[in-house]
Amino acid sequence: MHGVDATVARDALDVRALREDFPILRRVVDGKPLIYLDNAATSQKPRAVIDALVRYYEEYNANIHRGVHTLGQQATDAYEQVREKVARFIHAPDPAGVVFTRNTTEAINIVASAWGRRYIREGDEILVSEMEHHSNLVPWQLLARDVGARIRAIPVTAEGTLDLSSVETLLSPRTRLVAVVHVSNVLGTINPVRRLADLAHRQGALILVDGAQSVPHLPVDVQEVGCDFIAFSSHKMLGPTGVGVLYASPSLLEQMDVYQGGGSMIRQVTLDHSTWAPVPTRFEAGTPSIADAIALGAAIDYLGGLGMANVRAHEIDLTRYALGALGSIPEVRLYGPADPLARGGVISFNFADVHPHDVGTVLDSEGIAIRAGHHCCQPLMRRLGAAATVRASFYVYNTHKEVDALVRALARVKELFGVGVRCALP
Repeated sequence: MHGVDATVARDALDVRALREDFPILRRVVDGKPLIYLDNAATSQKPRAVIDALVRYYEEYNANIHRGVHTLGQQATDAYEQVREKVARFIHAPDPAGVVFTRNTTEAINIVASAWGRRYIREGDEILVSEMEHHSNLVPWQLLARDVGARIRAIPVTAEGTLDLSSVETLLSPRTRLVAVVHVSNVLGTINPVRRLADLAHRQGALILVDGAQSVPHLPVDVQEVGCDFIAFSSHKMLGPTGVGVLYASPSLLEQMDVYQGGGSMIRQVTLDHSTWAPVPTRFEAGTPSIADAIALGAAIDYLGGLGMANVRAHEIDLTRYALGALGSIPEVRLYGPADPLARGGVISFNFADVHPHDVGTVLDSEGIAIRAGHHCCQPLMRRLGAAATVRASFYVYNTHKEVDALVRALARVKELFGVGVRCALP
């Protein structure tokens, strides 16, 4: 499913050449060349994506689906072509199952509202995991609160993987939905979503996969994954902010209530009654992020040109190198699986007793952008016994030399704070 031979983690990308495609990588921060290691939060954009945004606004800026003029038709055609690109990218059988959203969070909220409020009742159960991002936890909490359902969670082991031995016990005839992250944004763990899908379906439950950290980094085939819903965001896969994707089969989308009312999502409106447009349009009320969706198409073209198997191989190589480099530092505590083949390009760690925010501040002074905090995973932080972590996350333009710079910057942290000091810079 991940598209890479487990025995091979060879870097197949010409990283030096492709870095030239990213204008922001020429930036200097505090007199140092930018080293961007915060890709799990958002990715940088190649020139092709930036140009697609500019071209839309300069050449055919118009609203879609209604105008009969040339610009409106061009914009509509470009927008709908991206729906087909998305379907091909995730190997979905029907573009009509692709719903454009603002982001992964909105996509999950659509399912919680439009499907969950229709099919989940008092006493029903929703199975999540302890490693879920708040975006795949809070919507289910709100739903459970309002309908009287119960949330149950798959535990996380000391190795940072799901305790699969507990899943069959947690699943029951009351389970209506399994909502699980594909790749953890903290631990990097790649979860066995196909196995979870099979177990869920055996109980008559559906499965939603949070693909925010997997679709940009792994070859993902939704038919192989076996999910009923998958959600992901453009901005984590070289595309712009403001657009995401919810995918489900058109027949499943047809069974759902509408999410928002307004223009575009209707078929016919009277003063006291409305009927809905076909899927997926009924879930895209109002003017969408047209330019952003079109630029997402450019990002998909770019990733397709690289080859997702090559993207994955590059990240395995970087992750293996970084785990070895960071693991050799006595003050570093790493979280998540030790095997780079079992995880994505996300590494969370703590450095002695230095507060993660202090580590992040020192790294920033060295031109290195990382993330420090709970990463919208507070239940997981409690499971790990950490208030926060430092997180370095990689993508196609990162290099071994940048990992080396991270290691050198941690030596600077030690120099400034020593060992056993815990404080937070103002």
